[in-house]
Amino acid sequence: MPSDSAPDESPSKPTTPPTGSGPTETGPTETGPTETGPTETGPTETGPTNPVDRFFKISERGSTFAREFRGGLVTFFTMAYIVVLNPIIIGGISGSPHNADVLGHVLPIAQVAAVTALVAGVMSIIFGLVANYPFAIAAGLGVNSLLAVTIAPQVTWPEAMGLVVVEGIIIVVLAVTGFRTAVFNAVPAELKAAIAAGIGAFITFVGFVDAGFVRRIPDAADTNVPVQLGSGNSITSVPTLVFVIGVLLMGVLVVRKVPGGLLIGIVVTAVVSVILESVLHLGSGAEKPGGWGLSVPSIPHSAGGLPNLSLVGDVDVFGAFTRIGVLAACVLVFALLLSNFFDAMGTMTGLGKEAGLADETGNLPDIGKALVVEGTGAIAGGVASASSNTVFVESASGVAEGARTGLANIVTGVLFLVAMFFTPVYEVIPSEAVAPALVIVGGLMIGQVRSIDFTKFAIALPTFLTIVTMPFTYSIANGIGVGFISWVVMATAAGKARSVHPLMWLVAIVFVAYFARQPISDLVG
Repeated sequence: MPSDSAPDESPSKPTTPPTGSGPTETGPTETGPTETGPTETGPTETGPTNPVDRFFKISERGSTFAREFRGGLVTFFTMAYIVVLNPIIIGGISGSPHNADVLGHVLPIAQVAAVTALVAGVMSIIFGLVANYPFAIAAGLGVNSLLAVTIAPQVTWPEAMGLVVVEGIIIVVLAVTGFRTAVFNAVPAELKAAIAAGIGAFITFVGFVDAGFVRRIPDAADTNVPVQLGSGNSITSVPTLVFVIGVLLMGVLVVRKVPGGLLIGIVVTAVVSVILESVLHLGSGAEKPGGWGLSVPSIPHSAGGLPNLSLVGDVDVFGAFTRIGVLAACVLVFALLLSNFFDAMGTMTGLGKEAGLADETGNLPDIGKALVVEGTGAIAGGVASASSNTVFVESASGVAEGARTGLANIVTGVLFLVAMFFTPVYEVIPSEAVAPALVIVGGLMIGQVRSIDFTKFAIALPTFLTIVTMPFTYSIANGIGVGFISWVVMATAAGKARSVHPLMWLVAIVFVAYFARQPISDLVG
């Protein structure tokens, strides 16, 4: 990250209403980011003359073209794993029961990878152009798991994707009518800060799990402790050691204010991973203990080829309502809707605050347009059989590199489209090489707690529960739901029920139903 002597590489505070909470490339300090406003890279009295600069407001937000490109590049590398992971979650091999639908059919892995990259690329670009925020879009992990585990066994895959389309249409309608924006703005500032901090804890835990630093304790151990450090509370694998080294390396680069510290760290750890694999032949962790978690880092033998996009359009919007009944189908749509609605809201809240683009209450300017485009991602994902697409929390890594505008999203989106043709190339980078960036960014985002008054327990408990529920349940939506419910309960106990926005009450009640959806579903048959 840049030194103070290099103003052209040091991001300044955006000129949108500052919160003093967004990370800068000057690295975290004990007093937080400065409030000095734009530096020499900011707008002049006559404004920027470059049309791209004017369109994306690059100088106005205190950024540079180099920072936007670098941020988009880092975001792509930290979330490119979705093109590999999404097919594993919802795809399968013909004849295998893994991820088969009610008729025994599976989504071919190669085709799922192609449409995953396609939709992520197109929607990230559209979001960058329309919403002008550096928040990339791809298949949401919570929704794709829900599809594979709960929905597909009851219906066919085209029908499951049809439910995603229906959910996406509802999301867009709620956004167009202003309901999503109203809910977004009704959340108290302290709870928004907790959501941002909770996301920081969540993505740190994601990094820990992806790198094998935190692992499940085998059921055979007969213990109530669910996880452990490494294996037997010891780091025993080379890939996990690579992750630890990567965290320390990126941390040092951030402390030393090296420009592009996260990107440099990813490249270095990826190169080290390829060298270690070529010497030690570790293979995949699925094949033998101590191997790489997802992608095996090795020099690809081919550059790829034309993507198979045959899954695009293979969707049945109304089939599920006929197969399992209207009520049962509506319950499934409700589950998809709640997960997508609040995952996106929480993610954009956290990213906006961390980028310094939100106002003093944590609200983002023109959030309505962003929510409409994000909702469209669900529709696009369903139509292409890629699962519902939403804003990715890994975009925080690009924000940490200085990205402040939609131009970073254009870079990320183009790289996803290129990835359709060069699958073996991006598979070279293992999750252990990019997970350190998530930990570093999590360390930056947890700083949002400084704006929470923990001396008032009516505020402390809901915000604390919001923060810890996200990583402990592996869900942003769960953390938001617990936070909403506990906030209205604590406010009522403190005699301040009337100060709670009516939409907070409404959403809290909806979340109670969401958390009780299984017994409710059993009750109605």
